[in-house]
Parts: sequence; C-alpha cells; structure tokens
Amino acid sequence: MPKLTLSNPADKQKIVERLGKVQLSSSRQWGGMSVSQMICHLSDSFRVTMGEKPWKTERISVTPIPLPRWFVKWMALDVPLAWPHGLKTRPEVDPEMGGTPPGQFEADRAALLDLLQRFTQQPREFKWQPHPMFGMMSDRDWMRWGYLHIDHHLRQFGL
Repeated sequence: MPKLTLSNPADKQKIVERLGKVQLSSSRQWGGMSVSQMICHLSDSFRVTMGEKPWKTERISVTPIPLPRWFVKWMALDVPLAWPHGLKTRPEVDPEMGGTPPGQFEADRAALLDLLQRFTQQPREFKWQPHPMFGMMSDRDWMRWGYLHIDHHLRQFGL
C-alpha cells in the first residue's frame, strides 16, 4: 500500500478538504490545544521547516530517548502506526509559549493553506531546515512528515 504524502496531488487535496471542514466548534479528542491553536501550530511548524521562523536556540533540542535518530524517524515516517497522543511540542510552535497566538479563525486557516501550498510547491523557494527530532530530511521525508503531521492534528479534532 503506498504511503500517503503531500507530494501526491490526491493526498494533498484530501488534506485541503479536511482542513476546510475544521470549525471553531470542532471537538478535541485529545491534547490541550484548541482548534484555533492547532491551526496556528501547524502554520508555525511549516514556517520553521521553511526557515521563516527560527528556532530560539542555535542547537535544536530534542526529547532525550534511548534510540538512534534514524530509527525514530523511520518509526514516525515509515511504520504504519498512528502518532502517539500527548507529546509535548516545542515552544516555538506552541501558541501558548513562543508560537503564533490565534487571531481571526478564517484568516489563520487561509494562512495555513498558503503555507501548505508553498511547502509543496516545486521548485522550492526555501531551503529545508533540520527537524528537531529527525535532523536533516529529504524532500520525500518532508512530504511524508507534512502529511502525517496535519493528519495527526485533524484526527485530534475528529477529522
């Protein structure tokens, strides 16, 4: 079975459609973010990835785990398991810490859709930044990560 990825136009379109179904009234299934905070979190995650929002530290901190980075990346991107719930996000992409706080919902959603378009656009107008847990990644890895990250948070709100 092929892996879902933002590099596949049909997979990307399904994500865009699901993002269009997000409402302020969407009920959280787990975690602490509101639906508005989730939209801003996804936007900030793309901004950091594309180098538009810097990490606060020169060295990207990672959650200490007793496993090699390549193994964690493989588990997250290639093993067909849902991402775990409740992992703490980095402050730079946490709307309650150093991330972007929610503004007007429709404007925040439009900004996310614009970032998604730029993230997937060819040729790229930016240079990939290292992922805080996985380090440097290929285009293939980033497109898979982007799909899985958005999917994870849409499922968080029942979508």
